[in-house]
Amino acid sequence: MHLLFVCTGNLCRSPVAERLTASWAQKTLGANAAALEIASAGTGAPVGEPMDPRSAAALRRMGGQPDGFRSRPMTAGMAEEADLVLTATRRQRRLVLEMAPRALRRTFTLREAADLLSEVDLDGLRPLSPTARARELAVRLDARRGYRRVSQEDDILDPIGRRQAVHDETAKAIATALRPLAGVLFLGQELHGDVQPFEDGIAAGY
Repeated sequence: MHLLFVCTGNLCRSPVAERLTASWAQKTLGANAAALEIASAGTGAPVGEPMDPRSAAALRRMGGQPDGFRSRPMTAGMAEEADLVLTATRRQRRLVLEMAPRALRRTFTLREAADLLSEVDLDGLRPLSPTARARELAVRLDARRGYRRVSQEDDILDPIGRRQAVHDETAKAIATALRPLAGVLFLGQELHGDVQPFEDGIAAGY
């Protein structure tokens, strides 16, 4: 399974999504999580910068680890090789598709994917391998996309340069959207409420 998260600078939103997803994968799959590729990049990212310290602090409070993270610019190959691409905003989704139009059917904003998930039939996903599950989920999300109206509510605020509370709220928005998707990707079923192993940070209000 190859997941790619995309924002602008690859300093706040996409690193939070990457490292939080990696943490949940480790808690859910144990040693099998090593076979997954969970990555992030930015449409206008610098090379080799650490996470924004405020987003790193928000991530730590949710159980994720920012240590060793380094930013990187997105390339067409990254999107083309991913089984599922999740962006922070509609604009970033458009920029990804300008670079990698062949990734259309597996590229969504994070909130768009989370919302579409409630309309998707999840039958038959659990027995699939992680890679096949991610690819099949992308197909099913894409099939429902035409029935949904895109809006500014699909965008997750960029907290760069803002106070800690904004970074906390942004991290919370990311975690809330990611939670049900992680349940399907790792377990083959949608999770609701404070269900282990996804309760870290969520139950605490992050």
